[in-house]
Amino acid sequence: MCSAAAPHHRKRRRGGSHDSDYSSARRPISIIIGLSNFPAVRSFGIRVALSNAPYHCRKRRLDDACRPASTPTARRRIRRRRGSSTSSITSIISLHLPFIRPLSLRYFLATGASAPRRRRKSAAADMGNYISRLFGKSSSDGGDADIAALEASVPLEKRAPYYNEVFARMNSRHDGRLESIATDRKLERLWKAVPADRSKEDLSELFTPLTNEEESEVNSILYGHSHSKKIIVMHVPSNIEITKEKFWCLRTRGWLNDEVINLYLELLKERAEREPQRFLKCHFFNTFFYKKLACGKIGYDYQSVRRWTTLNKLGYGLVECEKIFVPIHRDIHWCLTIINMKDRTFQYLDPLGGMDHAVLRILARYIMDELKDKSNLQIDTSSWLEMSDSFPLQQNGWDCGMFMLKFIDFHSRGLGLYFSQEHMQYFRKRTAKEILRLRAD
Repeated sequence: MCSAAAPHHRKRRRGGSHDSDYSSARRPISIIIGLSNFPAVRSFGIRVALSNAPYHCRKRRLDDACRPASTPTARRRIRRRRGSSTSSITSIISLHLPFIRPLSLRYFLATGASAPRRRRKSAAADMGNYISRLFGKSSSDGGDADIAALEASVPLEKRAPYYNEVFARMNSRHDGRLESIATDRKLERLWKAVPADRSKEDLSELFTPLTNEEESEVNSILYGHSHSKKIIVMHVPSNIEITKEKFWCLRTRGWLNDEVINLYLELLKERAEREPQRFLKCHFFNTFFYKKLACGKIGYDYQSVRRWTTLNKLGYGLVECEKIFVPIHRDIHWCLTIINMKDRTFQYLDPLGGMDHAVLRILARYIMDELKDKSNLQIDTSSWLEMSDSFPLQQNGWDCGMFMLKFIDFHSRGLGLYFSQEHMQYFRKRTAKEILRLRAD
């Protein structure tokens, strides 16, 4: 029995010698942590003490913790722990027991905070007092004189909002993108007054409400939940197909895409051919024409669009037209240019009220090259006027495409632009109905 207990006794003595070495090695760390005046250092020290505890030591203590407290060994160990000093608290912290760790950390921080502190440097004391003053706390190392001196050296002044400074800086520089798209301040302007002689023209056809069946059909396509890739409209002459996903741009707040705009322009062209007595002789360029003309390898490139207007393709020449409509896409904004061949004028219609003279110069050059090439006419467009008639403006950031289509629709009828922002929701549904029927009214 004695021989069997001897190895166990020697093993326990070996473990005890290791514990003494471990505690002596950890005692300087506990002193540094406890006497430190900096909470960040104390927190770092606690992490070191928790992470570097040897595994076999933790295992032995965990085994002892699971033993019944009635054994003499457990009772002696409990008495030693009750009478231990700050160095034994480090051993408790080194235990990885979730229910002991929070209590031991609180006790350890409290005893460390009550330790005598060394005098801090004046700069650190001033900054600490100032921060404590801001948070409503007091410090025993500095006085009101230090705080007053620091506040006097760093006065707090009330500055203007930063966005005002940025807006002023942006306005001081020339930015073509901001001019073309406009800013929020342009959106706040009231749309220009339109002529008041509406009684001379019959506008009832332009605002005919949709029937209940038409309204139901449009809403089912715009807001239905069927497959979005399904082709709902196919225009054979222009080979334009509209999927349900493309058609959704006619929803409220939708930005009109090229497919919907170009298909509607084809319907306006067919309407003029179907009833030439009611509508002007016009030509409708699609949304890709101007980009092809103005954005060639060398900038302006007439040869890239020369075959777009051949007699065999159109059946007429541009010289025979009264008005030529050219859609302009400016990054994320739709505008319209009208070339009035009868009155020899140019007109730039921006739903935000902007103006781009560069576009008008490019189109003036195009008309000279086109008439010379197709009709063998030498004309000088430098004497043509740039019209600036009043027209309605959009009051939001998503109806520019619909405004452009209605500019074309009204001008192709020879009518004034007698509509406003409040009509855009109706025009969206009417355009959707006409595209579904493949017929513009």
